[in-house]
Amino acid sequence: MSRYILLLASVALLGTACTRTPAGVLVDTTAPTVMSTYPTSGAVGVPRNPTVAVVFSDAMAPATLTGSFVMTDGVTVVPATVHCVGTRVTLIPTAQLASNTMYTATVSTAAQNVSGIAMAATMTWSFTTVATSVTGPGAVNLRTAANYVILAKSAISTTGATSVLGDIALSPAAAAFITGFGLTSPPSTFSTSSLVTGKVWAANYAPPTPANLTTAVLDMQTAYTDAAGRTLPDFTELGAGNINGMNLVPGLYKWGTGVSIPISLTLTGGVNDVWIFQVGQSLTVGNGAIVTLSGGAQASNVFWQVAGQATFGTTAQFKGIILSKTLISFNTHSTLTGRALAQTAVTLNATAITNPASLSATSIKNP
Repeated sequence: MSRYILLLASVALLGTACTRTPAGVLVDTTAPTVMSTYPTSGAVGVPRNPTVAVVFSDAMAPATLTGSFVMTDGVTVVPATVHCVGTRVTLIPTAQLASNTMYTATVSTAAQNVSGIAMAATMTWSFTTVATSVTGPGAVNLRTAANYVILAKSAISTTGATSVLGDIALSPAAAAFITGFGLTSPPSTFSTSSLVTGKVWAANYAPPTPANLTTAVLDMQTAYTDAAGRTLPDFTELGAGNINGMNLVPGLYKWGTGVSIPISLTLTGGVNDVWIFQVGQSLTVGNGAIVTLSGGAQASNVFWQVAGQATFGTTAQFKGIILSKTLISFNTHSTLTGRALAQTAVTLNATAITNPASLSATSIKNP
């Protein structure tokens, strides 16, 4: 008798959320509610490739979310796919959102939990995407680091028939750590190499070279910090770090992971458009991969800020300014139209490096 009383008391504690069926099974009768959303209601500066998400109080029935969870730009429903796993439901737009636009997400009363109980009331919230300029973010100012197509702190080395069009420089390491170039002219303020169409500078050469290179390295580090510190990205975690085959518009792109380009990438924009890529780990470009600039886009306006190592596969063809926290490594017959600016070393193997199409307006020439 005491057990029966205890069972009744336990059922009573469940309140109205559950009722007893004739078979003695407890059934949920409480309507699901929205516990949180992403982006939050009223958010501004939201990236243009957001995953819109809702966390419910109950596990939801996936089939009931398609059509009941939608997003509009105020006029048109945004094409998107819906994914439901337990209490979390995500809406993923199939195309990038417009900039500086308010979007409204809605979950209607057609959404049901796994017990078949519908939401008691429709839930809506709005957010506004990042206000992107027509030409993308402002360019990163390289200052005197723009005088060099290769600038490194600890070493610059090459093997094979490398070809460099532009000046290269090393500081605070000395010229002894520039290897494979067969430096030919007697050390003065600079030396030369048959592999370099330009001058070779090192920290132990005659003044004013040491002071100039100290400034250039500081400018390189400042440029890296500038690129890494840009806020309100247009796109975040695009392709989960694999951007192969994409055609990217001007803008600020951010990843907390590494980025890979196995085969191809296209950047489409005008001569003044700017791309900044914030890479939280390493950048890996596959063997034979090609980065193509389209519509007049300039390599001098493409900035790759890489927190880890930047590695370019055999015969890869890359474009842009590489601002690397660590090593920049070029494999056999890879090419770069741009600049390799590394806070450790740059290694080349029968690599062709070419000055980008246009130089920074703030570039200050060496004497």
